[in-house]
Amino acid sequence: MTEQAGIPSNFGDLPSSRPELVDRLRIGLRSGRAWARSGLVTCPLPQFLVIGAQRSGTTSLYSDLAKHPQIVPAIGKELQYFTLFHRRSLSWYSGHFPSLEEDQMSFEASPYYLFHPYVPERVQRVLPRVKCIVLLRNPIDRAYSHYLHTRRLGHEPLSFEEALTCEAQRMAEAKSHGLDSRAGHRILRSYSYASRGHYPAQLERWYEHVSPDRIKVLRAEDYYAEPARTYREICAFLELKSFTPEAFSHVTTRGPRSASSEISGAARSILWEQLADDTARLPALVGWDHKWEYPPVVHPPSPGLKPV
Repeated sequence: MTEQAGIPSNFGDLPSSRPELVDRLRIGLRSGRAWARSGLVTCPLPQFLVIGAQRSGTTSLYSDLAKHPQIVPAIGKELQYFTLFHRRSLSWYSGHFPSLEEDQMSFEASPYYLFHPYVPERVQRVLPRVKCIVLLRNPIDRAYSHYLHTRRLGHEPLSFEEALTCEAQRMAEAKSHGLDSRAGHRILRSYSYASRGHYPAQLERWYEHVSPDRIKVLRAEDYYAEPARTYREICAFLELKSFTPEAFSHVTTRGPRSASSEISGAARSILWEQLADDTARLPALVGWDHKWEYPPVVHPPSPGLKPV
């Protein structure tokens, strides 16, 4: 990667933080368990997926959905079978899912699925009847949360404004390596701050392969403000019995949080210049009757529930 793009020369070679090392060890153990299970039992494939967006509350949603008596989740949240591990066998993927009773279903949540361009076709080929849930957050808040996450992992040497200025060059670098290459995945996952906010293009790519009536698009802000109402919508979409958890999850990320109000005016302007047209077009595409404001209005979440 060129120095101008601000990517560390050793990016991705070794874990640069303790949380990243722990995550890699956890994924390795989970993968080994899946291989072992695939050779012992016949495991069903998931009936639905949470496909995004990253930094929009999918960890909380995963935890809350797992509380439903008819839902038994995979042995881990982000399996990344259709992105990082698509060359592995289908039996390896199915080994991550539990045996089910007649009225139960299983799922996984990999927020990278929404963004990566090759995933929709792969999902439709392997899971032709799957349903998908999309949780979208105000793209400016999402981008800044993504930036803070990449900083915590030790992969981002630039300020937020500098990173946004370099993003087009970084995305071009990912394409030059190949979007399915190891280097391509590393760059796309880490530095796509504004790029992931182009929600209409990502959804339209999914609609080309998966019928829109099998994709439920929700606002993260609505989930934070009225989690029970959003949960009921999801139950109806999945054709599950009505159920409300006794408490909704409070799942925090590692490290300190920063409010979106800390984004500089210059960074907000860069983001809005890139994302305003998409933000205006999204409601008509997904059937919403409202859109995100600029500057974004920050609504306090329900007690005990924060976006992650």
